Parts: sequence; C-alpha cells; structure tokens
Amino acid sequence: MWQQSVEQRLGVVLGQWRQLSGGDFAQSWRAEVVGGGSEQLSLGDQVFVKTHANPPPRHFTTEASGLSWLAEVDAIAIPTVLGVSDDPPWLVLQWIEQGRPVSGTEQALGVALAQMHQAACPQFGRADERSTGSLGLPNAPCQSWAEFYATQRLLPLAAIAAERHALSVTTLRRIEQLAERLDEYEEPGVQPSRLHGDLWAGNRLVDDKGRSWLIDPACHGGHREFDLAMMRLFGGYGEDCFAAYQEYWPLAAGWQERIALHQLAPLIVHAIKFGSAYVDSTETALDRYIR
Repeated sequence: MWQQSVEQRLGVVLGQWRQLSGGDFAQSWRAEVVGGGSEQLSLGDQVFVKTHANPPPRHFTTEASGLSWLAEVDAIAIPTVLGVSDDPPWLVLQWIEQGRPVSGTEQALGVALAQMHQAACPQFGRADERSTGSLGLPNAPCQSWAEFYATQRLLPLAAIAAERHALSVTTLRRIEQLAERLDEYEEPGVQPSRLHGDLWAGNRLVDDKGRSWLIDPACHGGHREFDLAMMRLFGGYGEDCFAAYQEYWPLAAGWQERIALHQLAPLIVHAIKFGSAYVDSTETALDRYIR
C-alpha cells in the first residue's frame, strides 16, 4: 500500500489519519507522526499527504520539483517537501495550520508574487519538458510567450476539447485562429517569469499568523500576467494584493486588455473537466480577440 511506502521513505509511523475535503484531482489526508523519527520529523508532528489512483506520468515528482523551484526564490512561503514518489504515487508536505488574513496579508502577497515573478527564468516552458496539471499539458521550452501559449496551451487544449466533445467545432476553429495571431498581443521584450501556473484562490493558504503560502503548482516559465489573470478569474484575492503588486513592479501598458486572453486557457480546462457551465465563458473570452 502507498501508506507503507510513505512511512518507509520517511522513517516514521503515521497515525491519526484524517481525510481532507477540497480539490478535484488528488485525495489528501492529515496524519500525525506516532512512531519513529528523523531529522525532519518528530513524534507529534503533523504532515499533509496526498495521492491519486492514476495520475499523469511523474505527476507528484513534477509537483515537488515545482515547489522547490518556487522556494528557491525565497520570496513567498512554500511548504517543505518531506517526501515524494511516483510509484506508488504520493507526496508529503509540511503541515500548514490554517488561519485568517490579517491587516497586510494581501499587500504582502502582492509584493511577494512580484518578487517571485522577477526571479531568473531561462525560458518559456520547462527545461525538463515535464507536463503539468491534471490534463498533462506540455511545457516544451519556447523562445517567446506567443509561441508557448499557442503551442503548449491553446492548441493542445483545443485538441483535448475536440477529443472529449467539450467545445463546438466553431469554437475550436476560433481558438486555432487566435493561436496563429498571438504575436499581435505580445508586448515587446516580455521575459519569462517563474509562474505558479494554477493560482486560483484554493491554491493559496493563509496560516494562523496571516501569512500566505502557495500549494499545488503547475510551474513553468511564462508571462507573469497569466498568474495574475488566474487570480482574478474566480476571485478570492483582495484588491490590495493587485495594487501592491502593481506598485512594486508595474505591468506593461495594455495589461487590462490581455486579462481575458490569459484566462482563456484555464477556462478551456474547466470546460473540458466540468462541462457546459464554462462554455459560454470560454466563448465570451474569445469574443474579445477574434470573431
């Protein structure tokens, strides 16, 4: 069983397992160290554990490497990876005791995100070319944002949507047409940033001291506006966060007109995964850029 693999790798005995709610992909638990011990864990420590019956290839080691990649910047709090395996599939992270935002929580997050996005990133995509997300989207290195967003997001998503009959033929053709014209919307000199890649509000935790932590990344080098557009798509972040980001590192002119463009990929993902409720939103986003 995967639980035995976790205990053997960590060198501890885990008990007090409690399954956690939330998420649409993996199954997750809180567990407590009830025996053994290591340099990282002692009796009574709690850990976060998750697994999946049939994840995409190398899913959890990719997630773990992404967390470590973001943590390298030392700009925003990232849970420590305590152990990971792809066979059997599981990931163990330090436990974060959740709390509520306090005065300054949103502003601090905005500054930290800007610092994370400013960190060196050599290419759009990933050097290891590993796929990310529950749909296994590709991340081959690209020379420009337009090339990356077209070949590694919009076109692969259109192919998946066609295979699963999630969007109409007309909508799929419009996505393909937009992919051919993305250079029209690429501002000069845009450089790749370290992205979380799936920054909806559920992937930000606030601990019992009001500090923000990022979890469940789909990391890659990309356009920094993508993370910010994802944050606006489903809400959950205060305007103070965006204002602090903008003050620390202002966005390029015209960023407001590109929000829906960056939101298009996650909207297609949701149309594929969750059905017709997201079809109209996908088409509305497309309407801003192509008829």
